[in-house]
Amino acid sequence: MPKLNHLRPSGLHHNPAYSHVVVAQGARTIYISGQVSTDEEGRVVGPGDIAAQTTQVMTNLGLALKSAGASYSNIVKITTFVVDYKPELRPIIGKARSAFFEGMEPPASTLVGVTALAAPEWMIEIEAVAVVD
Repeated sequence: MPKLNHLRPSGLHHNPAYSHVVVAQGARTIYISGQVSTDEEGRVVGPGDIAAQTTQVMTNLGLALKSAGASYSNIVKITTFVVDYKPELRPIIGKARSAFFEGMEPPASTLVGVTALAAPEWMIEIEAVAVVD
């Protein structure tokens, strides 16, 4: 198991949804391309539903992690891209995403509002970096 140290720097607000700093030590670093809300056949899951799309994106992220011998606990950083982001979307996305990190320290995280993704049906895309032994 890699050694992950989730730091809570003095002077920075503690937000339970993400870690400000994650120091990782391990043998391999895994970079996962942005995952979107599609099933194995490429069909969009949850059209128009940000919670359903976030859940599918996180599920796809888990499949990508598993293929590399990793799990959600190995993620050290995620970047989330949301089309037409509004602050009221954050709790919806957070609730769907946090279920995948339940019982563990959350990774470092960045959320970016964008005007569009590669397909008009996609509302959210998440990429990740993981470290494993």
